Amino acid sequence: MNIGLIGGGNIGRFLLQSINTNNLLVNSKIVGIYTRNPKSAQQLAAEFDTEVFDDIQSLLQSNIDLVIEAATVEVVKEYAAQVLSSGKDLVLSSVGALSDLNFIHSLEEICKENGKKIYLPSGAIGGLDVLKAAKSNGELDSVSIITRKPPQALPGAPLDIEQVLFEGSARDAIELFPKNINVSIILSLAGLGPDKTRVKIISDPGIKKNSHNIEAAGSFGTLSLKVENDPMPNNPKTSYLAALSVLSSLKNKDAVIQVG
Repeated sequence: MNIGLIGGGNIGRFLLQSINTNNLLVNSKIVGIYTRNPKSAQQLAAEFDTEVFDDIQSLLQSNIDLVIEAATVEVVKEYAAQVLSSGKDLVLSSVGALSDLNFIHSLEEICKENGKKIYLPSGAIGGLDVLKAAKSNGELDSVSIITRKPPQALPGAPLDIEQVLFEGSARDAIELFPKNINVSIILSLAGLGPDKTRVKIISDPGIKKNSHNIEAAGSFGTLSLKVENDPMPNNPKTSYLAALSVLSSLKNKDAVIQVG
């Protein structure tokens, strides 16, 4: 499988290392990369034996089979439709872009017209299989998540005291914290949607890792799950599990036996 990569940050570098250098994805290679930082792109291309493209259209016209987005919410909104319309499947890292239901519906229509798929990695959380199962029969009543992060990872957070920075819906959370709360959107897509998924974001100077406490209830019973994420070795602002989940999505996309 020939893969195109949009984005050259921490997750992009991790995927290049895992796929091109460590060969963790059988018979696959990231053959092209597009970023808005030409200098960084050239450095990555030289290090990981891939080709740099100056614009998204050139990348899509190359011999790639699939595109990974590992950039930002804004990049998804700008390029997702182009990628799918060009006949490429798409793996989304910045799932916060899907807080807009109209945007989701438009991408769904493009997928149907072109026979393509969007893959959404689970990111830095778990429990999505339980939510999908409960939702399948309309018997999921409530879903909430409490995210606790060090203040350095949250814009405008006080450095010396614990403080609740946000409490409300997943839709509002992703608008205010587009780089910090992607987990709430993937949770809402598996469950009750962005308006009915409750989110609390806490800045805590006493911790060094991100943690997510998920609570859900319905006729199935109750779910209580805590995930504490180690950061990526080279960047404390990015969850290692989020990067691993992208690689996992790629490994399992064509699996004969699907779990969950």
